Amino acid sequence: MAKIKVTQVKSKINCPLTQKRGLEALGLRKVGQVVEHDVNPAILGMVNKVKHLVSVEETK
Repeated sequence: MAKIKVTQVKSKINCPLTQKRGLEALGLRKVGQVVEHDVNPAILGMVNKVKHLVSVEETK
């Protein structure tokens, strides 16, 4: 199964509550933190919601 590596690159200060909760649901708490997830529609939807705050890389 494909995996993605999600890195938080910007702060969640002054973001709407839905975006803050999206970052927490992805497991991101601090700027610079990296998490790895399996690719599925739910994860891709959360990443799309906060795409301006994160960096995404595909891994094998």
